Amino acid sequence: MEPSKSYDFSVRKLGKATILSPVMMSKQIGDKFANYVNESESILYQIDAKLATGETYASPRENTVELAGPREKIYFNPPHVHAAIVTCGGLCPGLNNVIRAVVRCFWYRYNVRRISGIQYGYRGLLADSPYEPIILDPDLVDDIQMKGGTILGSSRGGGDKVSEIVDSLERMNVNVLVAVGGDGTLRGADEIGQEALKRGLKISVIGIPKTIDNDLSFIQSSFGFDTAVSTAVQSVRGAHVEAHDSINGIGLVKVMGRESGFIAAHTALAMSDVNFCLIPENPFDLEGDNGLLNHLRKRILDRHHAVILTAEGAGQSFLTQSSGKDASGNKKLQDFGVYLKERIAEYFKNENIEVNIKYIDPSYIIRSSPANSNDSIYCSRLGAHAVHAAMSGRTRTLISLLHNRFVHIPIEIAVADRNYVDIEGSLWRDVLENTRQPVSMQNM
Repeated sequence: MEPSKSYDFSVRKLGKATILSPVMMSKQIGDKFANYVNESESILYQIDAKLATGETYASPRENTVELAGPREKIYFNPPHVHAAIVTCGGLCPGLNNVIRAVVRCFWYRYNVRRISGIQYGYRGLLADSPYEPIILDPDLVDDIQMKGGTILGSSRGGGDKVSEIVDSLERMNVNVLVAVGGDGTLRGADEIGQEALKRGLKISVIGIPKTIDNDLSFIQSSFGFDTAVSTAVQSVRGAHVEAHDSINGIGLVKVMGRESGFIAAHTALAMSDVNFCLIPENPFDLEGDNGLLNHLRKRILDRHHAVILTAEGAGQSFLTQSSGKDASGNKKLQDFGVYLKERIAEYFKNENIEVNIKYIDPSYIIRSSPANSNDSIYCSRLGAHAVHAAMSGRTRTLISLLHNRFVHIPIEIAVADRNYVDIEGSLWRDVLENTRQPVSMQNM
C-alpha cells in the first residue's frame, strides 16, 4: 500500500436494489434508532496529515472507501435466496464465530431459510467431491463459537477450478457465496465472481479475510490475530521460565509469519522477556561480530538466560530453498526454528559454554484455539456485514476494518499486495526498544 498511489475502490453490484429490507432501521438522524447506511456514505482512505509552515493540513484525496452495513433497499428477495459459506486454507481462531454470525444474520435479520455449509473449502464444490453440503440453521451453530477450528472443515486448493465451482453453484441454485480465507482463497473468490458475471449469473461473492499472519492489504487487523498473539504470549512466558531457571538457559519460540512478522512483533511487545525478535522483513547474520550468535553469547555471559522469538519465515536464506509450493500456492518454507536450535547448540559447544536450549513451536495450538473475546466480537461483526453486503447485491467484495470503520473493499485490490512490518516504522521501533536487541545484526 503506497501512500502516494491512487486506488479505485469502486464496488461492483449485481444490479439495482429495489426490495425493501426486512431489517428494520431508521433513516433519520437523531431519533435514537439505529440507522441504515446511506449509499453515499464513504470514508477517506488516506487520512494522514502533514505539517507545513506551522499549520496542520490534510492532503486532499479522491480515494474514498464505501462504508459497510445494512441498506434500506436490498437486491435479493430473501425467500428466493440460497446462501452458502465456505472456509478455506489453514485453521485460524474465530472461524466458527464467523460461521455462526453469518447464519444468524441471514436467518434472523433477512429471514433466509436456505443456508448451506460447504465442507472442506473449495474442494467441497468440485464435481467429484464426496463431501455433501451441511444444512445450517441457528440451532446447529448455537454454541460453535466456544470451539476452535471450523465445523465445516477446511482445506487448501481447489480454488483454481473456477469453472467447475461455478457449475456447482449454478446446479445448487446458490446466489450468495461467503468465502472465508486468505489471499489464495480470496483470489479464487474474485475469479468465481468474475466467472459468474460472465455467465450472466446473479451470484454475490463476498469475502471475509482470514490470515493469521495479518498480512492482507487494506485490512486493519485480520480476525484471529489478537487470539494468536495472546496464545503466543503464553508460550513465550513458558520459554522465559524454562530459560531463567536453567543454567545458561535459552528459550526459543517459533510462531507463524511466512512473509510478515506481525505475530512475532506484537508478541515481543506484549512480553518484555523477549531478547531477540526475528522476522522475515529484517535480515540478520548468524556468524560474525554483529551476528545473532555473538550477541546471544554476550547476553548469556551477562544475564545467564535469553529468549528468542522467531517468525517461521525468518532466516530462510540460511536454509536450502525449496522450489515447491503448497496447495494454496504458498512457497514451502524450511523449518528455521529447528535449524536455529541446532546452530545455537553447535556454536556454544565450540565456545565451550554450557547452555540448555528449550525449543517451543506452538503453531498448531495457536491455529486451533477458540477465539478470545476481542476476536469473537470482531468475527460477529464481520459476519453480519458480509451478509448485509451480499443482500444489497455487492459482489467480488471484501469486508474490512479500516480506520476503525467497517468498509467494502474490492477483492482484486486487497489481494494485489501484502502487508509487511515496516522496519523503519513505529511498530518495529517499539519492538527494538522493548527487546533492546541491536537495530541491525548484519555485518557491514
